[in-house]
Amino acid sequence: MVALNLFVYETTGLALAMGLFMAVRLASGFVAGLVVGGLLARFSAKSIMLWANVGQGGVMLVLILAPESLVTGALTAVSVVIGACGTLFMVALRSSIPEMVGEDRRSWANSLSITGRSLAMVAGFASAGVVVSLVGYTAAFLLDMATFVVCAVTVALLPIAGGKGAGSSTPGAAKDASRTGEGASRAGEGRRRWRPVAFLVLAAAPGLGLMVALRGVDAFGSSSHNAALPIYSTSLDASNPAVFVSAFWCVWALGNIGAQQVIQRYTQRTGRTVGALGFGYGTVVMSAAFIAAFAGFPPAVTAVIALIAGAADGLTEGAYTSHLQTLPATLRGHAFGLSATFENLGFGVGMILVAAALDRFSPLAVVGWSHGAAIVVAVVFLLRVAGLRRRAEHAGRTERTRRTGRTGCTGLRKEEAVEGRPDRGDRDGAEVSRG
Repeated sequence: MVALNLFVYETTGLALAMGLFMAVRLASGFVAGLVVGGLLARFSAKSIMLWANVGQGGVMLVLILAPESLVTGALTAVSVVIGACGTLFMVALRSSIPEMVGEDRRSWANSLSITGRSLAMVAGFASAGVVVSLVGYTAAFLLDMATFVVCAVTVALLPIAGGKGAGSSTPGAAKDASRTGEGASRAGEGRRRWRPVAFLVLAAAPGLGLMVALRGVDAFGSSSHNAALPIYSTSLDASNPAVFVSAFWCVWALGNIGAQQVIQRYTQRTGRTVGALGFGYGTVVMSAAFIAAFAGFPPAVTAVIALIAGAADGLTEGAYTSHLQTLPATLRGHAFGLSATFENLGFGVGMILVAAALDRFSPLAVVGWSHGAAIVVAVVFLLRVAGLRRRAEHAGRTERTRRTGRTGCTGLRKEEAVEGRPDRGDRDGAEVSRG
């Protein structure tokens, strides 16, 4: 991303071109999020991930080989393919993790994936300037292409079972189809099935619609600190503004990685994930930390704030991904696809509004109201989850009382004692309604 943005600016000489490049990338990711659920119902996740990497590597090769007169067109193609294929790959990967490692290890796998991505981000940002300045853009793009090739080979070796549309041929899939009003002809409706299912998923799972909406508002807030960081850094040290930005993201990544280690140990020790409440509380802490990062505190305090922001970001990412993975396989891809659409929409709209607001207001003010919106929605979400848990707890007590009265028994079997417990963090608010 560093090399491509610099190359766009150097080629066109327009800062606006960088914004358009990002806008096209986000728009293609938005569209991909809408269709990826349908694709996962017709093709295997492994094939989607494989061809997503092949596509990204191929378009980088086109950019490298393009003559000067076609560079602008090649950059447009890169923007479209990178945006769409990146979304397809991420949704397919997240939705297939339970099949790869098993339901009981999905939290561990998510934490490992997030840790690797954070490390790769630090390595990418740290090396981009060196590679571009020493060996040029062509070498940077070749390195990019090589990473996609390596990823494609890795995907080919992944132990993902199943063929087209994981679970689409199972009795459970037929039940899901009938429950959502899908018709008798599966083949005839395949092309339009993704649209109603994607939104019916949100209606079927209590609290999930608000959770996805919070993710979109969180992406809106993320656009504010991404846009404001260079401006704030320049105000701190106009002669070398990159220092603060680089240091901030490095410390943020350390916090993110540390959080994943804690989550892995917590999951191994308790057998539970942090769940929906962890996602809500993590969003509040993360947003508050990003606001505080622009408050002008001393560098040491700002470093601690960045560490907290990274840790909370890692917590929310892991909790959110694990939570959506509790959905049935036939609905999981639609949920992740719709989530990616909301995230791209929130980030894209945010970049437009934030860019305009930063011309008139301070970075602290812009980040404050952007992440403040995320805090408000997070509080509403936490109240919603707490309400769902109270109702589930009451229903569980009522059911246990009814069973005890019917059987005349004073005790409960172990499996009955845990039934209806809303404090199980890996399931709260994510079950699909059977009524």
